[in-house]
This record gives sequence, structure tokens and C-alpha cells, in this order.
Amino acid sequence: MARLSPLQRVRNIGIMAHIDAGKTTTTERILYYTGKSYKIGEVHEGTAVMDYMAQEQERGITITSAATTCEWREHVINIIDTPGHVDFTIEVERSLRVLDGAIAVLDGVAGVEPQTETVWEQANRYHVPRIVFVNKLDRVGADIDANIDALIDRLGATTLQLQHPIGAEAEFRGVVDLITRECMVWDDDSLGAQFERTSIDDFGDEELFEEVEMRRELMLDALRELAPELSDEPSVDEVRAAVRAVTCAHKAVPVLCGSAFKNKGVQALLDAVIAYLPSPLDVPPMEGFEVRNKTVLEKRVTREPSDEAPVSALAFKIVSDSYGLLAYLRVYSGMLRSGDVLFNTTKGKRERINRLLRMHANTREEIEVAYAGDIVAVVGPKDVSTGDTLCADTDRVLLEKIEFPVPVMRVAIEPKASADQDKLSQALERLALEDPSFQVLTDTETGQTLISGMGELHLEVLVRRLADDFNVKANVGKMRVAYRETVSAEAQGDNTFERAATTGKGQFGHCRLKVSPAPRGEGLSVSHEALTRVGVPEAFIDAMRASVESVYASGCVAGYPMVDVKVELLEARLHESDSTEAGYQVASALAFREACNAAAPQLLEPFMKLEVILPEDEDMGNIIGDINGRRGEISGITYRGKSQVVGALVPLEQMMGYATKMRTMTHGRGRYTMTFERYSPVSPEVAKMLMGF
Repeated sequence: MARLSPLQRVRNIGIMAHIDAGKTTTTERILYYTGKSYKIGEVHEGTAVMDYMAQEQERGITITSAATTCEWREHVINIIDTPGHVDFTIEVERSLRVLDGAIAVLDGVAGVEPQTETVWEQANRYHVPRIVFVNKLDRVGADIDANIDALIDRLGATTLQLQHPIGAEAEFRGVVDLITRECMVWDDDSLGAQFERTSIDDFGDEELFEEVEMRRELMLDALRELAPELSDEPSVDEVRAAVRAVTCAHKAVPVLCGSAFKNKGVQALLDAVIAYLPSPLDVPPMEGFEVRNKTVLEKRVTREPSDEAPVSALAFKIVSDSYGLLAYLRVYSGMLRSGDVLFNTTKGKRERINRLLRMHANTREEIEVAYAGDIVAVVGPKDVSTGDTLCADTDRVLLEKIEFPVPVMRVAIEPKASADQDKLSQALERLALEDPSFQVLTDTETGQTLISGMGELHLEVLVRRLADDFNVKANVGKMRVAYRETVSAEAQGDNTFERAATTGKGQFGHCRLKVSPAPRGEGLSVSHEALTRVGVPEAFIDAMRASVESVYASGCVAGYPMVDVKVELLEARLHESDSTEAGYQVASALAFREACNAAAPQLLEPFMKLEVILPEDEDMGNIIGDINGRRGEISGITYRGKSQVVGALVPLEQMMGYATKMRTMTHGRGRYTMTFERYSPVSPEVAKMLMGF
């Protein structure tokens, strides 16, 4: 079956922003104007196509990313609508990993908000070109200049303003294209489907004409600095080509504007997606490591976005539904057909693709073949996780994995009926497979099942899913902070485990190792070159490594998972007859604990970046005093439109119940956002409390 659309006419884009900036509303208009939906779905009415989960419709927020495909001007656009709440940042992370471009939506009044900064950094990390859509320009206080200034000051973006609004706030009715000098005014009666194009010369607004000419020259001057080859009097096509080149090269960010809810500016946004965001051919080929048999080599290889190349795909999302497990794939090279058997290089096993699906939110369209550049879902793989590479068995490659955020809150959970214990365990296992930022562990002292997530809302949503999707009702304990342990110095541990047998073979193991702090974010690294050089059997080395990893996961000091530790296995004496894997497991665990306790261990707690938005000055003193009382550090006080913004860094443990207290202090007029910033050492007082002193 031949490809219907050439690869250069394919766009894989994501919609990203802070919560309530209008991502899903913008996506709903895109679906309507491209003919994918016959009516406009509204978030506030619970009818948005992309927010199909019951909890999304009830809460009016996006919880899980949803994929769809539409067509515009003979181009195929694959869209992923991502959540804006910080608790679901994993959905943005894994979506951006597989996308070629993105639309960053800003609230025209609030501008760049905390989660905007987070998703912007995620897009920077994956080198995703983007365009900005300044939304909600019909609202009181909307200001495109303030948004552009915030993009420059807070995100360090180089901006190219390509549109200017016609009218302000309630009088907003259209935009001017600064490249073509055309005015576009939308018709309200047609729900924005119809709009009138007029040259700025014929529009009849002298003040607007002068403003547009001035801004057009500023845009061209900025573009010439980035693209010196642009002539003094460039044609429209030359300007567009230059904008596309600097956008795809991450040198600049085009800025457009409109009001999705009022049905203005979305068609022009679609035109910009086609004109300025890259196709799979415009981004560098995907790189990975060559895999020979099941061994990952250091040799790097590329996968060109070609249907003729060997198949390679990345699983970026797993969904558990009534049909079983559904794996979302980005196909980077080759063609994938139903019935194909691929090799999972991450897990080292083969997987059969039973069915290929093109998704439209939660509805499915079965297809026969997927091509390079496609985003599809597959049914059939039995052991595929987020970040796994699937490729041709005859030409194996391991693609770059996806980074997962660290959970910061945890809670104890148990089934309301003891007979549901197995059902609860199975349901938690399925949820953890879907969401890598959700973890399930067992408290070794109490035997309790603990679940960890990105915040109160994240865990609340997952517990609700247990009842709705898996018919398991659970009792949940008090929300607690997920502390961490690490070491701050270098130390060695040396331990021998020896058990004589009354009959037969005994048990023996010995391990000497060194621990030291690793850079933040590095996790655990275990090196064993010293053992390999002297011929210690690989089975014993693997046993010691597994034992160290197990203790690392459960902690050495207060029972919290460890972070950022470097371990060197230095010595493992052998017994002529009694050396066993179990012996080396015990010895290495004891040696690791000994070394960690001697290496100035530290307890770490999550600190959150807090922003409180206040409409008036009178509550400022109360807010600052309350933050100081929560061990917070004020980082600054700024103005955003007519509101004041208090920025602070606060321990998460002190933020329980903050929403109610803040609303009381501001008489219901204040609001706040909170995002994870970093793990930092706890104070001596908190350490004593956690250690039970």
C-alpha cells in the first residue's frame, strides 16, 4: 500500500502550556476547522473530544495526553494535546520526546506561567522547534507586548512577532499578518469558520497601519540578524522561507495571536504550523546505539526517516483498557505492518504486532501499514514499557530513552476488602506500567503498600481510577512527602559472609566497595572493572550489583530510596569450594550499608517553586509572613499585568493544606502554582524527626 501523503507534508506537533491557557480549546477548534469534528467541543461543558476521560470532563482539565490526526491544505498533522498541570508533566515529557514541533499556548493575560517554563525547558532538552500562540486576547488585561517581553525575559527566547491583534480585549476581532500585511477579521455567526481578508492599505485604520508598518520593520530587522542572506526588500516567500529556516534551527520562535474560545486566529495558526514547523525530513535523523545479538555496542548509528530503511520505533505511551495493552509508537524509519514481529532491544525479546491503529482521542481506526514519521498505536506486544525501542530483528538499534520525573509524594494504600488484595496489586501494576512517574513499593518494616506520585492531584486521580477502571475500592492514608537519601563523602565498606554447612556445601561471599557522591540527577552507577581484571566470575558480579541496587532502592539510613551514588566494586575474595551468588549478595548488601553509613549520609526533601498571584497589595504581608513560617525563601516580587506575583522556594512537606489557607488569607481572590524544583538536604531538626531521635 503506497503512502498517501509525502513525508514533507507530515507534521508531528504537540500543544503545550500552563493549565488553563487554552490548549485543549485550541485543539478542539483545530479539529473543527479541519473537518475532523462536526461540532466544537468545550472544556467547561465536558464535551471536549480530547478530554475523553470521565475525570477530565468532571474536573475540566487534561490529565492524559491524547493523540489525533487531521488534514489541512493537503498536509497531514498528527497532534498530541498534553496536560498543563504539573502533576502530569510525564505526559508532556514523553510526548515531546517523539514530536518534531510544538505550539506553546500562552494566556494573553497571565503570560508565561510556571508550568510554561517547565514545558519550555522540556522542549529545549529535546530540541523541539516551536511557535507561540498568545491566546485569550479578548480578555480584560490581555497584552501581546507583555507576553513577548515575558518570552524574552523569563524563557530567553528570540521572538519574531508575525501577527498583531486588531482591537483589544472585548473589541478584539482579528489579526494582521505582518509578513503579507493582510488583515483577517473573523465572522462570529459562522463560529469563526469564515473570515475576511483585507489589505492593510484598504482596511481604513490609519493608527493600525502605522503600528503594523513599525512592527513589520522590527520583525524584518530581527530576522535579518538571524538570516543575513535576506535581502533589503524581500518577497513574502523569501520572508517565510527565512522564518522557517530560523525556526527549524532553534534560532527564533514565531509569535502568533488570537482567541481560540472566540474562534479567532486558529486557521492562521494551522497555516503557520505548515509553513514554519518541520516535517520529519527537516529534523536530524534519529540516533541510537547499534545492538548485536542482545549486546548494546558503543557504536552510534542513525535511522533516516525513510520508508525503505529498517524499521525502528519508540514506544512513548502505554494505555491499559478493555482491549488489553495499547502501545503508542513513533515510527522513525521503515514501514510497520500488522502481523510483523519486531525486536524489543530494551527488553531483549521479540514482540508481535497484531493490529495497527490510528487514534482519534479514544476512538480507533484500524490501518494496514504505518510509515516513517507516523504516530500510531499497536495491539499485541505483551512486554513493552514507555521508552522501549522496537526495531527490525535483522537490524537492531537502541534509541535514546525517555527521562522520567522523580515522584515527590507518597501514601499508604490498602483494599477496603481483604479479598481484593490481588486485584489491587494487579491494578497498581497496570497503572505503573502506564505512568512511569507513578511508583509502587512495599515498606519493609510495616509491610504496607506505598504508592508514590508527582503530587496530591496525581495520586487522587490514580486512586479514583482504581475504582472506576479496575473496580477496586481502597483506603488511602495521609499524604506524605517522598524523602530521599544520599551520601556526601567518600567511604569504603568491607564485609564477609560465611556460613558453614553441616552437610554438603557452605555459603561464602566477600565484598569490598567504595561509595562516593554522584552529580545531581546521575542516579546510581556501579563499576566493577577491578573485579573483572582479576577474573571474578560474572555471576558473582551480577549478584553484587543486584544487591547494591536493591539496597539503593530501599535506603540505608531511614528507609527512603537513595539518589545519586557512585559505587565501585573493589574486591571479592573467592572461596575454593563455598562461593555462592547468595553469599555475595549478602556480603555486598552489608558492605554497601556500612559504606553509606560512613560516607556522611544525608536526608533530602523536595523543594517546590511557588508562585502566589495576588490581585491587590493588601494581602501581601500575610502571604509573605505565611511563606516564611513554612521555611520558605522569598525569591522575588514582580508585577504581571495588574497582579502581583510572589515567588518563593518552599519545602513540600510544609505545603500540605496550603490551598485552603491561601484562599482564606486572600479572601478567595488569590491563586497559586507550585512546581518541583529540586531535592535539598533537610534541616537538622527535620532529620531528627525523620530518624525518630
